[in-house]
Amino acid sequence: MGGVRWGQESSSSMKLLLFMVPLVLVAGLVFILGPNPSSWVSFANAPVLLGGSVITSSSSTSSGAVTVTDPSEAKQREGLVVVAVENRGGEKAISDDTDFNHSSTPPFSVQAIQTPQQPDEQNVSQLSPNVTPVNESYVPPERPKLQRKLSILDRTEAGLIQARAAISEARNGNQTQDKDYVPVGPMYNNANAFHRSYLEMEKQFKVFVYEEGEPPVFHNGPCKSIYSMEGNFIHAIEMNDQFRTRDPEKAHVFFLPFSVAMLVQFVYVRDSHDFGPIKKTVTDYVNVIAGRYPYWNRSLGADHFYLACHDWGPETSRSIPNLNENSIRVLCNANTSEGFKPSKDVSFPEINLQTGSINGFIGGPSASGRPLLAFFAGGLHGPIRPVLLEHWENRDEDIQVHKYLPKGVSYYEMLRKSRFCLCPSGYEVASPRVVEAIYTGCVPVLISDHYVPPFNDVLNWKSFSVEVSVKDIPRLKEILLSISPRHYIRMQRRVGLVRRHFEVHSPPKRYDVFHMILHSVWLRRLNFRVHHDQ
Repeated sequence: MGGVRWGQESSSSMKLLLFMVPLVLVAGLVFILGPNPSSWVSFANAPVLLGGSVITSSSSTSSGAVTVTDPSEAKQREGLVVVAVENRGGEKAISDDTDFNHSSTPPFSVQAIQTPQQPDEQNVSQLSPNVTPVNESYVPPERPKLQRKLSILDRTEAGLIQARAAISEARNGNQTQDKDYVPVGPMYNNANAFHRSYLEMEKQFKVFVYEEGEPPVFHNGPCKSIYSMEGNFIHAIEMNDQFRTRDPEKAHVFFLPFSVAMLVQFVYVRDSHDFGPIKKTVTDYVNVIAGRYPYWNRSLGADHFYLACHDWGPETSRSIPNLNENSIRVLCNANTSEGFKPSKDVSFPEINLQTGSINGFIGGPSASGRPLLAFFAGGLHGPIRPVLLEHWENRDEDIQVHKYLPKGVSYYEMLRKSRFCLCPSGYEVASPRVVEAIYTGCVPVLISDHYVPPFNDVLNWKSFSVEVSVKDIPRLKEILLSISPRHYIRMQRRVGLVRRHFEVHSPPKRYDVFHMILHSVWLRRLNFRVHHDQ
């Protein structure tokens, strides 16, 4: 009897043990597989490649909506994310000479991902020989993803991704045919990449022009004088059917059509040295468009641009921090010491259209028909010209430097007689003399500090111009004579070849200055993306 009772008790204990062991195992697995913050994987520094360039965005906020428009600072907005392109690998974004947005950008949005720890197979086996070890390749079930219908913005950004890929592929590819012009030669940082980029621009680039505001300050500008490009561009873009779109949803960029030259003429109180009225006008204008449209607020102005050839163009943008820091500023006064950022802003040429046309100002003799070594004529304007006049005015027959030209001497004829045309900066770095030299076939000599030459993301200025620092002005003749006749002939021919990019036409012609300005804006727009944060 005692043996039977013991057997029964032993059998009951065994059943109880077999019942408890799975419970213990289940509890252990729940404990192991449960939330464990230390096992979260952060992708904060993970790069995303876009057309060969690295893209980073900002760190996330509690709402999940972030905007980054300045590479040095994360800006928070709801609903959208603007992502700046960064070239960490040293690859050029578009050209061989310029990196866009090369400053550091904030890290990626961090979305914590909870991953289960795998149970130790040996420990599980030791719990009970009847428990099957957990599969090493265990993958937690995926949550169903909600499909979002592609928006117009999504399709727009997808087109820009394709454009970047095409430009990157063209860098070392075959030359594309073109019925009008095929860029070739050392005048370009990369002729193939420029040509493909230009064709991609023609295929898809769209600009929305805000219609708010009234002339003369808005939708108007001078078409003569050294500020002529303000009025010429405003008129050309508003009359353009190829690039202008009336549907803001389809736009890549948004143009703010105010003229700084007209603001100075009609808003600024002469000799007051008070920028307040100009800044208030621009502030009120941006407030109006921000209130009527969602596009300024969604990117904090990153996909907006304005154009100014007046010296006060940079100062005008400081009326609104986002206009200065985020927007694409298209400036003649491309002075890096005053905040010009080549990665974001555009340098375009100052062109003195005395009659409103280039007729009669284009052309000049070949290298053999230019007896003078160098020429300059101009007043004491800014800190550089007094140094030039001090060392070279009436000092050398080969270098004709004048404060005022003698009576009866034609300024443009002197340009055509000279092999090199001196282009010193005035109070600001821009000078119409650069384009005057190019128009007349004279090799420009850039004497400036902190100047970014026009379209330098495409053009290789060292191949058709000479750069002389201010400290080397006393050595000017030595520097110019060190250039061999053979090398000069090549440079002078290249000046004639790049001239098409500085010519003003009405209506505009392909590859002229209007299209080159648009192309520079297009390049900056390729360098960041706007997407829904959903």
